[in-house]
Amino acid sequence: MKHKPLPIGVEDFKRLVDNEYYFIDKTLMIKELLENKETVNLFTRPRRFGKTLNMSMLQRFFEATEKSNAYLFDSLKITAYPEYMAYQGKYPVISISLKSMKQKNFTLAFETYKYLIKSEYSRHKDFIFSKNVLDEEEKARYLSFIQVDATETMYNQAIGFLSNCLKKAYQQNVIILIDEYDVPLENAYHEGFYDDMTNLICSFFESTLKTNPSLEFAVLTGCLRVSRESIFTGLNNLKTYSITKNKFSQYFGFTQEEMQEILQNFSLEQYAGTIAKWYDGYRFGLTEIYNPWSVLNCIDSYL
Repeated sequence: MKHKPLPIGVEDFKRLVDNEYYFIDKTLMIKELLENKETVNLFTRPRRFGKTLNMSMLQRFFEATEKSNAYLFDSLKITAYPEYMAYQGKYPVISISLKSMKQKNFTLAFETYKYLIKSEYSRHKDFIFSKNVLDEEEKARYLSFIQVDATETMYNQAIGFLSNCLKKAYQQNVIILIDEYDVPLENAYHEGFYDDMTNLICSFFESTLKTNPSLEFAVLTGCLRVSRESIFTGLNNLKTYSITKNKFSQYFGFTQEEMQEILQNFSLEQYAGTIAKWYDGYRFGLTEIYNPWSVLNCIDSYL
C-alpha cells in the first residue's frame, strides 16, 4: 500500500500541504487562540514537539498575502467554523525565529539579529512603500534597517516600528510570531554574555509586546520559561502555557487518539505497545503525549 510521505524535518506548513505530506491536523489551535483573546501567548515545550510547524501554520492562516493561502486549510478542522475562517488572510504578520542568534559572542549574535530584522523589513517593503503611507523620515528609517546601518537604539525598537508601518499600510493591527525566543538567552548564559543579551531582549520585547499600540496579539514559543531575569518586566498582558497547563496541551506532540489514527493509517497497529513503551513518556497538563519526532522516525523505520 502506498502511503503519504512522512514530514520528518518539515517545518513549513505550506510545503507540508502542497507536497501532500501526512500530518496530524492541529488547526483548532487557531480557534482556541481567537477565543482566548490573550494579547501575548507564550508556549514552552521540549524540542522536537512541533512548535515551529505550528507557528508556520499560524502565519499561513492569518497573514494577508497577494495570493490567498485559504486553500491550505481546505478540509481541515478549522473549516468547520466559518466564523473563525473569516480571519484567514486578514492581518499583517511579523514572523521571526531567534534560533540563528546562537553565536559564540554578543557581537556575532547582534549582527545576526540585524540580518533577521533586515529580512523581515525586506519581506514587507514593497507593499508598505506601494501604499505611500510613510513620511520621508519614516522611509529613511525603514531603509536603514534594510541597509543594515541603523543605530543600536533603532534596533531595540525595530519590530515596534515595523508594526506601526504595517498598520498604516494595511489599516489593521499586526500579529507577531516569535519562535525560539529563549535560544539566544540560553546560549548567552553558557557563553558568558548573558547580561548583554538580556538587555537586548528586554528592549526588543518592550517595544514589541508592551508599548506597541499596533499589536493585535503575539505568540512566542521556546523550550524554557525565562522568569528569574526581567525580560518580561512590566508585561502584564503575558499568558504562559507551560507543560503543566491543560489549555492548548493537545496541540504539541501526538495524543493517544492521534497515535491510534497514525498506526491505523500506516497499518502498524501491531506495534502500538512497543511504540507506547518507547515514546509515550510525556504529559502536558492532563493530556498524554507522544514525542512526534521520535514517533515519525520510528514509523519510517518500520515502513
